[in-house]
Amino acid sequence: VTEITLQPVRRHDVDAAIFFSDIVVPLQAVGVDLDIVPGTGPVVPQPFRTRADLDRLPELTPDMVPDISAAIAAVRRELRPDQALIGFAGAPFTLASYLVEGGPSKNHENTKALMHGDPELWNALCERLAAIAGAFLQVQVDAGSDAVQLFDSWVGYLNRRDYQRFVAPHSAAVLAAVEGRVPRIH
Repeated sequence: VTEITLQPVRRHDVDAAIFFSDIVVPLQAVGVDLDIVPGTGPVVPQPFRTRADLDRLPELTPDMVPDISAAIAAVRRELRPDQALIGFAGAPFTLASYLVEGGPSKNHENTKALMHGDPELWNALCERLAAIAGAFLQVQVDAGSDAVQLFDSWVGYLNRRDYQRFVAPHSAAVLAAVEGRVPRIH
């Protein structure tokens, strides 16, 4: 992780490094059964579709991601004082999409069906994911990140109304977890 994070910094002498992490690392850390399949991406063998599935998403605590803290500290030691380190986490909508679809999707049919068919369950799922992503960013800030980025790979598949109703509040909750501590990018 350290080497991959630092390669573009060394090659291009840029003023910041973006912490190299996969979007599903926090899900793996809390025990979600998933595999990153070459040529496909994250695959969840048992998709999340019911209220009972929420029990498979415990709270993320710093002791679940010690390698993240260690990697950030190692990157920080290699950067010059004038070079920033940007932390990284996946946004609730994208994480939820992987969980609900069971993997990457072209049109997110199951995700949209859950959002519209059971908004209460959708919001409960995204609240859990927001807490996990927020805790993941807090770990990175505590370890030395100078700024954080919340990345939402799949949100472009939503219309503005659905984004504002079903996604924006959860992304805002993630960013609120580090508000006032570091600059935030969404």
